[in-house]
Amino acid sequence: MAVLQPCIPRHVLPSKAYLKVWRRCQSTGIAWRSPTALDEWVEREAKPISLRQLTVFGRSLTEARLISSANYVRTELPTRIAHRLRDMQTLPYVVITNPHMSHVYDLYYKAFDSMRRLPEVKTVEENDKLCSIIQANLQEHLSVIPRLVSGVIECQHLVTPDTMDSLMNTILRSRISRRVIAEQHLALTETFHEPWHFPNAKIAEGSSEFIGEVFLRCNAKEVVDRCAKAVQDLCHHTYGSGVAIPEVKVLGHLEATLTYIPSHLEYIIGELLRNSMQALIERRSHPQDPPPPIEVLICEAPQHVIFRISDRGGGVPAHMVPYLWSFVKGPRKQMRLENLNKVPQLNATLQEIQVPDARAPDRADATNRKDSLGSLSIRPPDLRLGIGLPMSKVYAEYWAGSIQLHNLEGYGVDTFLQISKLGNKNEQLSTRAAMDAL
Repeated sequence: MAVLQPCIPRHVLPSKAYLKVWRRCQSTGIAWRSPTALDEWVEREAKPISLRQLTVFGRSLTEARLISSANYVRTELPTRIAHRLRDMQTLPYVVITNPHMSHVYDLYYKAFDSMRRLPEVKTVEENDKLCSIIQANLQEHLSVIPRLVSGVIECQHLVTPDTMDSLMNTILRSRISRRVIAEQHLALTETFHEPWHFPNAKIAEGSSEFIGEVFLRCNAKEVVDRCAKAVQDLCHHTYGSGVAIPEVKVLGHLEATLTYIPSHLEYIIGELLRNSMQALIERRSHPQDPPPPIEVLICEAPQHVIFRISDRGGGVPAHMVPYLWSFVKGPRKQMRLENLNKVPQLNATLQEIQVPDARAPDRADATNRKDSLGSLSIRPPDLRLGIGLPMSKVYAEYWAGSIQLHNLEGYGVDTFLQISKLGNKNEQLSTRAAMDAL
């Protein structure tokens, strides 16, 4: 394994700081692996998928289809990881010597090196072994988000904030893509091994069922109701039972449905409602006074479902507006770092926020299916990490959606979330060319 000398431009740091970082680089001895194996995989293009493709593939599940899915996962995961490794290798070496960034890099390289060596899957038994490896990698990579955000905040003086935010968006979008592929295959494998399953079993058209992790008829109002209940429980725990909690009124097209992965939508809606509720509660001088309600308007169009979340929580202070969509967080970075250090693992799901004596949102009640990875990580409910909005934007844009915030300082906020409802949009992957252009 080759160890490269750190490439630190002298204009980035003052001379004393430069020498200090140089000595640290020399002492850490981070292994910058030979790029030969990586080059081969970086040359490969990722193969984007859509939710519709995932459902069509899993609608009639046979052994041959399961094995075909296994081999797609076996080659696609190391391809996507290889691109992110190369992105990190284009950063100044001093950035990767940061302990958090180094941790992420080593995790990625370990996963890439193990996955690229796997032989072709030919039997169900070999697929089961592959699933065990995938499950272990998913568990191990739960530390990526908090460590990556911490590293980006600590390294913001070494490169421009825009560069670090672009890196974060690229890595996190790729992370979502790999977890979608991996979790979908795990769910299909679980379905294949169910006692009721038989070869060529088909799901009836129009049935409100899951195919893997994809819910064919996800009801928008039910998602909002589940998220509202979860966030209200969280606020009761955080502020005490004597504090009046805002009501959430749902208006508009209440029967609107979409094909989606519910955990993605629940995370976005949950974070937006949480921001609104906290603003409403903390703005009042008398906590017992009933706050104005939060209004969620659902609009169903031929191609999209649009959510408008409106509150009267006073809006966002002008000095914080430039940092709303940023992981770097500007003047509040130290508080965010301290809170991130208290969360060693993070899966970025609403389900992982554990509120004592309250049930986390569990869609098994309505759909008879739970998240395969819903309980792998636990996040304290009262910690503010500062990643809710930028992470929600990553989730929304991943399936070609969008999120916009209209701020009326002194009054409140209107947030518009647009989600593709048909499942026919390809995942929005970041390419090598995008990072090369930085």
